[in-house]
Amino acid sequence: MTKKEKAILACEALEKIYPDVKCSLNFSKPYELMIATRLSAQCTDARVNIVTETLFTKYPTLESFAEADLSELEDAVKPCGFYRTKAKSIKEMANQLINDFNGEIPQTMEELLTISGIGRKTANLLLGDIYGKPSIVTDTHFIRITGRLGLTQNSEPKKVEMDLVKLIPPEISSHFCHQVVQFGRDICKARKPVCSQCPCNEFCQYYGKMKK
Repeated sequence: MTKKEKAILACEALEKIYPDVKCSLNFSKPYELMIATRLSAQCTDARVNIVTETLFTKYPTLESFAEADLSELEDAVKPCGFYRTKAKSIKEMANQLINDFNGEIPQTMEELLTISGIGRKTANLLLGDIYGKPSIVTDTHFIRITGRLGLTQNSEPKKVEMDLVKLIPPEISSHFCHQVVQFGRDICKARKPVCSQCPCNEFCQYYGKMKK
């Protein structure tokens, strides 16, 4: 079985169990997703959602983030960890969006990567969830699971992204990434994957090795 064939089987299997899955970060405005994603670095999405529920009320506009008192913003995001770095980055990204992009999220990878605190993973998430563009979001779940399935031998995020771009149909790539995240939380867990309940075990490289 080729990697491409295996990837299509994985897409079909996850579509059956997670047809309606969406981004687990809560947001109502595009820039809020950018901020929530910045806060999610080394922090759970569940905790970020608790923090942003209050944060987005305290700072209801992009301008309010740009003009925020830094110490107050630090206090507001403190539960997410690395609060000084994250608060500084959020304030900077708000100013960049206003000054360089007319308050809008850019629509290209190249432009997104010029914004404070934005790497390829976040940029791909924004392109996929906001603009519906093909995107591969290489978070820890995605890297672990695609490696276990045998779709990539790499563990470096950009290399994994480049490998999977060749395998996942572009029109479903963003949705597939969200499915993989949920799959990683429910079944293909980091420490104890529930292989007996896995819809991918018949073609999974990891499971095949475990049975030997």
